Amino acid sequence: MAADGTPLGARSGDTSPLDNDTPALSRRVFLDGCGLPAAWSGRPQWRILETGFGPGLHFLTTWQAWRADPHRPRLLHYVAVDAHPAPAGDLLRAADADPTQAPLAAELTRQWVGLLPGFHRLAFDDGRVLLTLCIGELQPMLRAQRFEADSLFLDGFDPTQNPAMALPDTLKAVSRFARQGTGLAARTDDDGVRHALAQNGFQLDPRPGSLRGVFAPAWTVRRRQPVREGVEAPGHCAVIGAGLAGAAVAASLARRGWRVTVLDAADAPASGASGLPVGLLAPHVSSDDALLSRLTRAGIRATWTELAHRLDHGRDWGAYGSLERRPDGDVRVPAGWSAHGPNESWPAEADRLAAAGLPPDTPALWHARAAWVRPHRLIAAWLSQPGIEFRGNCHVARLARTDGSWQLFDDAGTLLAEADRVVVAAGFESHHFAPDLPLQPVRGQVAWGRADDSALPVTPINGDGHLIAGVPDGEAPQPLWLIGATFDRDSTDLAPTDADRLINRDRLTRLHPGAAAALAPAFDHGETHAWVGVRCASGDRRPLVGPLAPGADDGLWACTALGSRGLSFATLCAELLAAQWHGEPLPLPQTFAKALGTQRLWPGSD
Repeated sequence: MAADGTPLGARSGDTSPLDNDTPALSRRVFLDGCGLPAAWSGRPQWRILETGFGPGLHFLTTWQAWRADPHRPRLLHYVAVDAHPAPAGDLLRAADADPTQAPLAAELTRQWVGLLPGFHRLAFDDGRVLLTLCIGELQPMLRAQRFEADSLFLDGFDPTQNPAMALPDTLKAVSRFARQGTGLAARTDDDGVRHALAQNGFQLDPRPGSLRGVFAPAWTVRRRQPVREGVEAPGHCAVIGAGLAGAAVAASLARRGWRVTVLDAADAPASGASGLPVGLLAPHVSSDDALLSRLTRAGIRATWTELAHRLDHGRDWGAYGSLERRPDGDVRVPAGWSAHGPNESWPAEADRLAAAGLPPDTPALWHARAAWVRPHRLIAAWLSQPGIEFRGNCHVARLARTDGSWQLFDDAGTLLAEADRVVVAAGFESHHFAPDLPLQPVRGQVAWGRADDSALPVTPINGDGHLIAGVPDGEAPQPLWLIGATFDRDSTDLAPTDADRLINRDRLTRLHPGAAAALAPAFDHGETHAWVGVRCASGDRRPLVGPLAPGADDGLWACTALGSRGLSFATLCAELLAAQWHGEPLPLPQTFAKALGTQRLWPGSD
């Protein structure tokens, strides 16, 4: 911020050369420069790429215009690259010049957390405004993303603070996101920038202190990496499976205008592994910040937004963090991580351990972004969205492709549904439709009961299994507790066993001796309950999202193998699937998306 409170340009250190009212500058330079909002009128989606997010004024102004337009697109995608995200306070102060933007800035600030280097998907207005923040240097971040932008907002052109922005190679990289007719607006009238953009196919209209133009090359553009082609228009999709994966897919597609029929062999949703009484949403952390660690952070952010928007905190979910015990004593985290952030996990402090009833020298990590969740409540919220029909007692036994659509039949050969596309999200039962996928059943048994004993920690504890306590359970007078789960590969037996009951009790003794002592009478007197579910895992323990046919997309996709991290991965995988269907910006870097794709199983496939 300047001394007078005027917002500064993204990483530029300069106040506006055109207008001290920066929201007005955003409207004049960027929206008017790209013909918005008229250009997006009646379109199903609009995709914007901005170079330099700064205090977020261009995003806020665009979001404000989208909200005010009755002819707005169903989805607004805004992708912004910035190496140094502004402090949250700057986002609020930047909106002071236009009080109507203050509520939007407040919403943005609530999600302005955990901004480590990498991609961060923030969702607003029921998931119809999607902001993908790419934190890092411009060129590497551009290489990690690929989509056709409808508008390009170029900002941050101060050569003393951001000299790489005006380099010809940078502007060439930006031009790779343009399609025929993509609008461009830039907060500079530099001759070198104008020349480089013209060399890359833009027809420009210089203005004092700014540029506006359109991508209209006189040559045929050939891309080294072809851009994904999206479906022409939303239609009817059948989803097999009404667990976390299937319900999340249905919700993501319904938001994009699809009519979705969710079929499940059970009579009610969440009847399989997703029917766990209460689950724990917590990240994986590794000292080298490995792929799984980054994927779980992205997934938790995506799920967190859904929980906060759709569920009742304290009843359906509880955002109380979690303590992860490290039996091997290794509490290392990536270099630079601390309790001061922006990371949201760090070695647990002695006072936090003591508050949870653990010795102050217990090796453990504290996860601030962790919560207990009632999975069936989230599934119900997703399936209740407009455009989604749930049909129970529908066992899909066979699929048939005919005349460009898919038919789904039961065991008796009765036609259950006909749809343009099908998503298989049936957990381990997915192998009936995808025999080539490396799917493995993993049986898990938990112990649960009800108790209001003060010896049980309010904070969930995980490590070798997990302990969740103090969960409100409907009209029951005592809150629910749960411990587990066992991990039995290649087993689909749903019958509880005494052996697993003892395993969970022993695990609790190691995890939290005080809780084990408090619950000993319940175990001794047979007052505990068992729940068994069969999770589905892949060969490399990562979800599988993508088409089932190698090298082609005939409309049959899978979203399965979420393993024991269904809460972490369901929303992220569903949004990844929907983005690939519609040619949208990805919620993850391309390499991460490929690490989740079915295509990784087929050498030579993209």
